[in-house]
Amino acid sequence: MNPGNGSTPKIFILLGFSDHPWLERPLFIIVLVAYIFTLLGNISIIVVFKVDPQLDSPMYFFLSNLSFLDLCFTTTTIPQLLLNLWGPDKSISYGGCVAQFYMFHFLGATECILLAVMSLDRYIAICKPLRYPTIMHQRLCVLLVTIAWLSGLVNSLLHSSLTAQLPFCGNNKVDDFLCELPVMIKMSCVDTTFNVALLSIVGMFYSLVPLSLILVSYGFILATVLRIRSSEGKKKTFNTCGSHVIVISLFYGPVISMYVQPSDTNSQDKNKFMSLFYSLVTPMLNPFIYTLRNKDMKGAMRRLLVSLYHQGIQQT
Repeated sequence: MNPGNGSTPKIFILLGFSDHPWLERPLFIIVLVAYIFTLLGNISIIVVFKVDPQLDSPMYFFLSNLSFLDLCFTTTTIPQLLLNLWGPDKSISYGGCVAQFYMFHFLGATECILLAVMSLDRYIAICKPLRYPTIMHQRLCVLLVTIAWLSGLVNSLLHSSLTAQLPFCGNNKVDDFLCELPVMIKMSCVDTTFNVALLSIVGMFYSLVPLSLILVSYGFILATVLRIRSSEGKKKTFNTCGSHVIVISLFYGPVISMYVQPSDTNSQDKNKFMSLFYSLVTPMLNPFIYTLRNKDMKGAMRRLLVSLYHQGIQQT
């Protein structure tokens, strides 16, 4: 799609929540606070993983990748949303809109695969603990993460490139707070049956297949945990796995509803809040549920804070 083409708007108007003006200022405060917590939580995980040698394990390697991904994921959309909520200007440039749906789809698909990789890691750690160091060696971990990122990129290039070729016939009002593929496809003035079908089929693969692998992994984990004699060990593992399943449900539920179900089955207001949920709420909760409740991570953060405190005293 060429921006010089007369059928292509130079700017898009992100309607967002403008049909509920009373909601914009309270939502601005909520989104801003959530975004700050998202930044602080995920940056903390990345820094602690890099500086603490005791966290040199596959689990924390995957978690640091998830944190970096979530930072990128939220920053793709949330700053623009905050600008739109704060003032009357709801516009985004053609280039900004295209970049947004490329990046948003790329990072969302990557997270689907990465969450499945993390569940595989937990399955091997709990169900095959003696073989864990041999199986989850560094080269395999790097390979799995690389596959997750590359698969997300390929998926985005496929769908986003097809969407970027669609003519909009001057229609520049996006009934959402971001340029998301289902909404952009619906805006086109030509037959988009192929785009919708392809998005649904590939969306099913990227959501239902990883989710099925996650559920199978946690099924084996549950069976293993039930054989643990120690009640304390059972409780610890149940808490950890239960938290992980909650985060996975919070992410996959809206994604499946948006990308697998037909686009006309949900009201657009519902779609907006689902998009907001998996683009902000889940990345905000991930640090707390995945790591900040973890004893090793809390100990590493405590050691980092103590080290920074002593450095500050020495400099003064």
